[in-house]
Amino acid sequence: MTGTDVGAQGTGRRGLLAGRWIEHWDPEDPGFWQRTGRSVANRNLWASIFVEHVGFSVWTLWSVFVLFMGPEYGVDAAGKFFLGATATLVGALLRVPYTFAVARFGGRNWTVISGLLLLVPTVAAAFVLRPGTPYATFVVMAALGGFGGGNFASSMTNINTFFPEARKGGALGLNAGGGNLGVAVIQLVALLAIAVAGAAHPTLLLAVYIPLIVVCSVCAALFMDNLTSVRNDTGAFALAVTDKHTSIMSLLYIGTFGSFIGYSFAFGLVLQAQFGRTPLQAAAVTFIGPLLGSLARPLGGRMADRAGGARVTTWTFLAMAASTLLCILASAANSLALFTTGFIGLFVLSGVGNGSTYKMIPAIFRRQALERIAGGAPERVTLLRARRISGAAIGLISAVGALGGLLINLAFRQSFSATNSGAPAFWTFLAFYLACTVVTVAVYLRGPVIVHTGHQQVALARV
Repeated sequence: MTGTDVGAQGTGRRGLLAGRWIEHWDPEDPGFWQRTGRSVANRNLWASIFVEHVGFSVWTLWSVFVLFMGPEYGVDAAGKFFLGATATLVGALLRVPYTFAVARFGGRNWTVISGLLLLVPTVAAAFVLRPGTPYATFVVMAALGGFGGGNFASSMTNINTFFPEARKGGALGLNAGGGNLGVAVIQLVALLAIAVAGAAHPTLLLAVYIPLIVVCSVCAALFMDNLTSVRNDTGAFALAVTDKHTSIMSLLYIGTFGSFIGYSFAFGLVLQAQFGRTPLQAAAVTFIGPLLGSLARPLGGRMADRAGGARVTTWTFLAMAASTLLCILASAANSLALFTTGFIGLFVLSGVGNGSTYKMIPAIFRRQALERIAGGAPERVTLLRARRISGAAIGLISAVGALGGLLINLAFRQSFSATNSGAPAFWTFLAFYLACTVVTVAVYLRGPVIVHTGHQQVALARV
């Protein structure tokens, strides 16, 4: 075993309290990757997925709790949409400090901490979730659920650093898709709870998730590692903030992930408010969309690895516009079957788009690095810089993108308050998806970039 391989195994500083630190990490080196890199990266990936999965469940906990909140709670449909919007907003805002935390504390260490923080919203909810509790208290509890939303940014930032460029799409797709599945799973658990005990016992969900939080945090402590190459790397965030592609990709991610998380919070409420579904009837359907959307995310990443992220993203936005139009037509015809088909289609397509947009982010910064290398910049330093910036950009983009979930819930809240229908909100979403299509084509599908260096021309592939 070589000296660098010893570093990859993390035999330096190890232990549950001191942390597990890897001094050398070079996934782009084929020999390093085959000898030790792949096994270490995969071990970190699966432990990360577990914590992120539970985090998503906790984040969307109030999308389930509102289904249990009957007339005795005194909260109308608009108030319930606001609870979902509150959880979404706090989760989105927390993604920025959570991204910084990976560089400050180490990916493994922060995953353990962020996992244990999920005990705060779950234990607190167990004491207040009952009729007669003031609405303001429910808003605070929904805000605490935002702890689960922050996990995604730190998890994706961390996992991005473990895998080589050619495998990032699949790895990030699995990481995010496994996390997104937490939305569907908690809705399945809620369906089981309602079917067995009725809608009067929402705290049964907490009896499942509080122990699960402890288990996933322990797994992160046992099986994950920190990389010294990303510690104290706050300079990368300043570079990511000032790069125009961070802003552009944030807009596109609002359209994909923002749609996924926003619809995850809103689907059951829309079925109840617009089609008069009971809690059991709504819960029997709501898990299908997040489930299929989560499973589609790794597919979107792998499709982007093969066909290019921008191309997959473009077609995805066009298809999302078509599904939105189907929801509008179904609302006008009061067709529950057609509406459900269109809404689930939006989940699936947003999942595909989540995978393809995340593949685009490291590809964009790598292409910028190759342009600099073709112009004479040192290869190793330039590529490392690109990995640093793309990791920071992933966290920042995930934070802004999650705000799309806030906008969707606010749009539905206003739509139902004004017209008692979700149709006006869907018209807004349709226009936005078409705008995202135009942006993707204009910025990222213009053809290969030709770089001139000396007497040579170097063609860089599209993202």
